[in-house]
This record gives sequence, C-alpha cells and structure tokens, in this order.
Amino acid sequence: MSPRHVSPIPREARVFQGAPAGVASRCVAAVIDVLVVALVVLTLYGAYTAARFVIDPLGFTFPRAALLLSLSTALLVLVVYLAASWTFTGRTYGCHIMGLRVVSASGRRLRPLAAGVRAGRCVVVPIGLFWCAVSRRRRSLQDVLLGTAVVYDWQPVTPDESP
Repeated sequence: MSPRHVSPIPREARVFQGAPAGVASRCVAAVIDVLVVALVVLTLYGAYTAARFVIDPLGFTFPRAALLLSLSTALLVLVVYLAASWTFTGRTYGCHIMGLRVVSASGRRLRPLAAGVRAGRCVVVPIGLFWCAVSRRRRSLQDVLLGTAVVYDWQPVTPDESP
C-alpha cells in the first residue's frame, strides 16, 4: 500500500495556487515586512546601546538616534532583507504569512541581481505596488519593469529548490 500524499495547500486555496496576487494581500505582506525590519533596526539599536554600556558603564548615556541615519539604516536593512529573501526562498516573512511568492517570468526564483534591483525599486517607489490594482495581470510597476510576478503559492519550496 502506497503512502497517501497530503498537499500542503489548504483545500480552499487550491483554486488560487499560482494565480497573480492582488493589492490587498501584497499590502498586508508589505506591512508585515516593514514591522520585521523595524524590529531588526530596534534590535541593532539595542545591541549598539548595550555595547556602549559594557564598554563604559560609568559614563554611559543612551545614544541619540539621528533621524537621517535611522531612516537610512532602515531603508538599507529593508533592501537587503527583501533581496535576500527573494533570492533564497522567493518570499519574505510577510509573503510567507500571506501565501505569496515573487517569481521571475519563467516562474522560478529571482537571481540575486534581479532581486536586488527589484528590492531597491520597491523601497524607492513603494507606490508602484498600487499599479497591480489596475493592471489586468495584477502586476506592480516593479513587476512590469523587471518581468517579475507575485503569485499565490503555498508550496514549501519552489520547483528549482526541490532535490
């Protein structure tokens, strides 16, 4: 008797598997990703503060976070987070929660350069996401320019990640 195959895709979601993701799902994923990056930046600040305390406990004062430096750090962390996530798994944590994956035109994971360029464009022109609300194929401005797509995908790995 052969073992029964259990699909990781929820029964209700199977009809959407591989379909282009809409603006609502993508916005929720983006908000989750911004919260992840905010947590990373706060952790970096906490580590820096702790290191200053350990080095000079008697003269310790909390470091003042300059607005421009904090914003630049957050944007850099966001670009690296997005690019690395799309390169290695095709999804960020927000995409994972929402069942989304960023893929190339051929349906595979993005190469590092494409992921980096897409991440930079998403950070610099985030409003480009809303183009998918009027696009027939639900493609954001970044997707149109780079030939990428965001699809519903609940599979644990993409085809090019399989052994």
